[in-house]
Amino acid sequence: MEPVKIIPCLDMKDGRVVKGVHFVELRDAGDPVENAAFYREAGADEVAMLDIAATLEGRKTRLAWVRAVAEALGDTPLIVGGGINELADIDALFSAGAAKVSMNSAAVARPEFIAEAAERFSSARVIVAIDGRRNAEMPSGFEVVVSGGQKPTGIDCVRWARRCEELGAGEILPTSMDGDGTLAGYDLPFTRAIAETVALPVIASGGAGTLEHFLEGVTEGKATALLAASVFHFRTFTVAQVKAFLAEKGIPVL
Repeated sequence: MEPVKIIPCLDMKDGRVVKGVHFVELRDAGDPVENAAFYREAGADEVAMLDIAATLEGRKTRLAWVRAVAEALGDTPLIVGGGINELADIDALFSAGAAKVSMNSAAVARPEFIAEAAERFSSARVIVAIDGRRNAEMPSGFEVVVSGGQKPTGIDCVRWARRCEELGAGEILPTSMDGDGTLAGYDLPFTRAIAETVALPVIASGGAGTLEHFLEGVTEGKATALLAASVFHFRTFTVAQVKAFLAEKGIPVL
């Protein structure tokens, strides 16, 4: 088993880190640069920064934020998502210091974008984020939503994950809208359904609130990386505590 990565996530709005519940009810979680420096020192394997308002506001990710956070992170890889619609956007983000990009709404709107990005920049640097919510009418029970969870697509999450893999995505980042910010645990059926469908690394996201939740994300959700926000931003746990707990349970960590 490959070592499991621990990834703090900076959701960005108006220049600040924010955290909500079910993608709404946002509250301030601090300065992004200060958080990035903290997570670098804390031993984060990667850090994600998602410009959650970019698509809704019809704009690109703020490159100034990316540069500042990437500089604070040093050698810790930065994943950036939000407002990525064309290859030039990805090029600009990599030039600003991003190591990987995470695409969502644009990939759903034009799936070929995944293939184009993978061919130009390599699959290893292309993550497809899949925001999902429960919908009994979908074959898997989970429907893809876009635009910050505001627009249902009628697309089944598991089928979409399989299609993303075929198009050249290097990783899948499924986030449960039902679990987001609840601290009630990762949506294990959702994460597992995708992990068991693709051969790609899968990053569990949405709902971690206890150390046991991180363990469950691996053992039951079959994730290869664990992303969290609230428990790290509000200092419920440190990255080191999560890694130590997983290691005690026999899960390899970096």
